[in-house]
Amino acid sequence: QVQLVESGGGLVQAGGSLRLSCAASGRTFERYVMGWFRHAPGKEREFVAYIGRGGGTIHYADSVTGRFAISRDNGKNTVYLQMNSLKPEDTAVYYCAADQSWGSVRVRPEEYDYWGQGTQVTVSS
Repeated sequence: QVQLVESGGGLVQAGGSLRLSCAASGRTFERYVMGWFRHAPGKEREFVAYIGRGGGTIHYADSVTGRFAISRDNGKNTVYLQMNSLKPEDTAVYYCAADQSWGSVRVRPEEYDYWGQGTQVTVSS
C-alpha cells in the first residue's frame, strides 16, 4: 500500500508556471506507475499525464502536450508535474494516482488503486 500527498498548487496568472509534487510513502515506490489527473467543477475527472516505473514511458493528454512535463525521482519517492503556459481552463484540483499492476499506459481513473488528496490549481485570466 502507498500513501500519496500532493503539494505545489496555488493561484497563478495565465501564461505562468507551477510545479506540482506528489510524495509517496513506503519503500516500494519504483513498483508503481504514476498518473496525474484533474477535476474541474462540473466536469468529470480528466487524465493529464502518465509515467512508467522507470520513467521511460510517458504519455500526456492532448490538452497539455507541449506545456506540461511529468517526471519522477524514485530515490525521493516523488513524482512531479511541471506546468507551463498555464491557461484558465487548466483550473482544477490536481490529483496524483498510483497503480502496481502490470499493463499498458493507464489513462482511466478506475485503473489506479491509490490516490492523493488533491491540490488546487487556479489560473486567472
